[in-house]
Amino acid sequence: MSMIKYIFKRLLAMIPVLFGGLLLSFFLSRAMPGDPIMVYLPVQHTPQQYWDAYYAHGFNLPLWQQFFIYLGDIFTGDWGYSITVARNVPVWTLIWDRFPRTLDITLFSMIIASFLGIKTGVISARHRNKWKDTVFRGTALIGVSIPVFWLGLLLQYFIGLQLGWLPVYHFKNAGYVDPPQVTGFRIIDSLISGQWYLIGDYLVHLAMPVFCLAFIMLASITRQTRSSMLEVLQQDYIRTARAKGCKEKDVIKKHARKNALIPTVTIIGLNVGGLLGGAFLTETTFNLFGVGNLLLEAITGRDYSVLNAIVVTTTLIFIVVNLFVDLIYAYLDPRIKY
Repeated sequence: MSMIKYIFKRLLAMIPVLFGGLLLSFFLSRAMPGDPIMVYLPVQHTPQQYWDAYYAHGFNLPLWQQFFIYLGDIFTGDWGYSITVARNVPVWTLIWDRFPRTLDITLFSMIIASFLGIKTGVISARHRNKWKDTVFRGTALIGVSIPVFWLGLLLQYFIGLQLGWLPVYHFKNAGYVDPPQVTGFRIIDSLISGQWYLIGDYLVHLAMPVFCLAFIMLASITRQTRSSMLEVLQQDYIRTARAKGCKEKDVIKKHARKNALIPTVTIIGLNVGGLLGGAFLTETTFNLFGVGNLLLEAITGRDYSVLNAIVVTTTLIFIVVNLFVDLIYAYLDPRIKY
């Protein structure tokens, strides 16, 4: 099977997965306690106002009928309107306003954690049961054990409040004006507008949240890379390369590391879902006004359209990342054919 056919086949397989995510999020959101109409209306309202709003939003229809109406709207590009988070604002506008910050945190964390995690895992495997291995394994154990929000609170207290090195919360200086929105991504928009100082300010505010997520993900990558490297280093072709007189550096880089990366790439892909979940918690801890804050507002306000849209967006990202991971397999191991 050619690469194009494989990608097309995987894209077709995305449809039932997205449908399942939509189905679960729709019916589970309807099972939440509370009445969104009560949140939508002011405290002083008449019964007539309540029933007018109830019928206007289609809550009088059977759940299965509401679902198929919503499904048809989704696939025609109509994501609906928010009824409690931001009244009558399109859901897509809300998500696109907040999603770039969540994506920035996730990407920066993934890049840092992947680079350092692979490095430390290889070093740990090369120096098995020595002091470097002990230090890296101990650090990884801490990273696996510590909750991301608790690590964020510790950083806020010691680095932000006690030492004053980094800002404690928010994603920008209160005195700075946002750049003209072109792409929605603050770094790119700042480059386009020539406001370079906004980039530095933005990165400084993201430093602690990115460190929190990267540290948690780095731990699992280090452990997986170390385990894979130890297994690969016992293979016959590694002993043959050493017997032929290859330098140890070449043995590691050209023969061992590439073959050991396949399980690590799998872990990185699977951690994307965990990173997004961790980003939601981290955003709430550092008050970054990302998708995590929007999700919390949607849950507390029973805003079904916003909640379902966030679930669908997250599911879509997870599927695309896993497709990308499958394609990387072929690059790392030429024996893999699609």
